[in-house]
Amino acid sequence: MSMRSTDTDTDTDTDAEAGGRAPDEAADEAAGHRHDESPWCEEDDDRTAETLRWLRAKRRAHQRRRRRDQAVLAYCVVLAAVGYGSGYAYRFLRQLKLGADHGSLGADLQRSLPAVFVTVTLGLAVLAARDALWRGPVVVSGPSVGWLLAQPVRRGAVLRPGFRLSAGTAAGAGVLVAAVVAVVFRVTGLASFGGALLAALPAALCLPLLAVSLGMAVERRPRLTRHVRRLTAPAALLLALSAGQAALAGTGRRWAPLEAVELWSGPWGWAAQSVVAVSGGQAPGWPAAVALLLAVTAAAVLYAHRDAAHVPNAQLRSRAATTSAVTSGVLALELRAAKLALLEAGGDEPGRRLRLPPPPHRYLAVVWRDLLTLLRAPGRLGRACAWTAAAAAAAGLGAGPVAEQRVTGLVVGLLCGYAAVGALAEPARLETDNVRRAAWSPFRLRTLMLHHAIVPAVLGALLGLLAAVPYALAGAVWALLLMPLCAVPFAAAAVFGACRGPARTDLLFLGGATPMGGPGPFLFAAWYAAGPLISVTGLALVLDPPLAHGPGGRSALLVTVMAALLTTGLLFFAARSADRLLKH
Repeated sequence: MSMRSTDTDTDTDTDAEAGGRAPDEAADEAAGHRHDESPWCEEDDDRTAETLRWLRAKRRAHQRRRRRDQAVLAYCVVLAAVGYGSGYAYRFLRQLKLGADHGSLGADLQRSLPAVFVTVTLGLAVLAARDALWRGPVVVSGPSVGWLLAQPVRRGAVLRPGFRLSAGTAAGAGVLVAAVVAVVFRVTGLASFGGALLAALPAALCLPLLAVSLGMAVERRPRLTRHVRRLTAPAALLLALSAGQAALAGTGRRWAPLEAVELWSGPWGWAAQSVVAVSGGQAPGWPAAVALLLAVTAAAVLYAHRDAAHVPNAQLRSRAATTSAVTSGVLALELRAAKLALLEAGGDEPGRRLRLPPPPHRYLAVVWRDLLTLLRAPGRLGRACAWTAAAAAAAGLGAGPVAEQRVTGLVVGLLCGYAAVGALAEPARLETDNVRRAAWSPFRLRTLMLHHAIVPAVLGALLGLLAAVPYALAGAVWALLLMPLCAVPFAAAAVFGACRGPARTDLLFLGGATPMGGPGPFLFAAWYAAGPLISVTGLALVLDPPLAHGPGGRSALLVTVMAALLTTGLLFFAARSADRLLKH
């Protein structure tokens, strides 16, 4: 009995002791389990310094070769600048020394400063936002995204140097622009070189940094890309309006209330105030404006620097692939391939699901498809309208009595007109990007490409007619004939360019070497731009006198015959080029 009682007590004590220890052991096991499931943190296993040190050692040979290539490129650029630009630089410095008379250029520039800063700031913002759709301030290579960021390293140590490089490059370019502005102010007598440089430095440093920060925000947040695409067209319209305001202000047509609002409405006006003050304008509060500009820029750069460490891997991978494709296309002189890489990366507007009634005859199938393509991508029609407006504005300069001004305005207007019609000829280029796509057509490729010239010619002529209406109301009725007439050879030139085929890089090595270089690059440029070069040159030769004095019956007939000859010749060569495309 006694032994049995003792054993029972011992068992009870053992069970009690075990029961007393069980909660502690369970708690320890639960804590260990939670520790095993806890996510990795930098403090536990940070291999950033070790990984980057190993990577620098492995990249040392590649970096040396890259620096040598960059040194050779810089040498070539400097040699070309000295060889081709030394004469212009000497003439400019000579005029500066002699104190050449620049007329009212200084006064015109001083009047247009507020609007010019609005235009520059808006242009930088649009460029930065559009650039961030496919590249952005932070770009890393594909191996770095696939391997380096998968290691236990801090993302900020890998990504933020790219942002700092982009910001430093933008700021350096801004300083160079400030130096150029200071030279212009010194030449025109608005201010001394030192005073103008100090006044322009806040704008030259802050505006590019704000643009880089905007690009960083778009790259960091993929949801902003849709807003960027939607706001690009209104921003381009505002850019054109601000450029028009700058031009009107330069001629003395200023609107003081609008300029006062612009000077205090944002960074564009804050950046302009110190420059306006040093040039003799009215900006009494420019120190406060500069302080505001510096504060906003510092906050934006710090915020963007923080965002640089949080760019999603999907964004980095797509940008690395697009940058590689664009670089390869540019180095191989396949600019069309580079443009397609940009479009595939999402730089173009999304298509819209619109429909048209089917054509009554199969011969209208190409026209029907081209019209449907424009309706589903109205941005191309918008670009054509913008280039048409630019061509009309340049044509106004070309109608002046000064010979040099007339020729310059005429050539610029014709180039803008070609760009307008070329924007409408994108379906032809899409057709020749892969000739197997032409299998849908009941025509041969050469006939198909000739049909692709109909829509750009007709729509381009309509846009030219609309652009000519203000000139006709002003008394230049001849514009109703000449402007629409130019669209027909431009459409033929655009189709000929679409059938150009792969880049003829062998042309770069033709001809003998001379101290000034060989003719190969010029031959390649002439081959690449044969369509616009032929059409613009031919039209400029016959439009110069009629544009200045108005065409008579003989001049109008000569312009019509030249346009017909250019169109026929370019379409003939486009058909031959289309036949050669099938043999590649």
